[in-house]
Amino acid sequence: MPTKELNETENLAPEIDSKYRLIILAAKRSKQLQRGARPRIDIDPIKHKPTRIALEEVVRGMIQFHVKTDGDENSAEE
Repeated sequence: MPTKELNETENLAPEIDSKYRLIILAAKRSKQLQRGARPRIDIDPIKHKPTRIALEEVVRGMIQFHVKTDGDENSAEE
């Protein structure tokens, strides 16, 4: 069943190029929620775990991110 859900989330979030990026983003957001951040979606945080909330936020495109490349790191140091 989780595999089916993951395939559906990939279809809903085309800007996320791999399931690994999806998991990493959701994990980082989950940590923020556990530390007291408020959910960006209308969901009851008492009934749903932070990991589920975070995954839903990422799938809905509520979490902004950018992918660093080797060139990005060098330009930031200059």
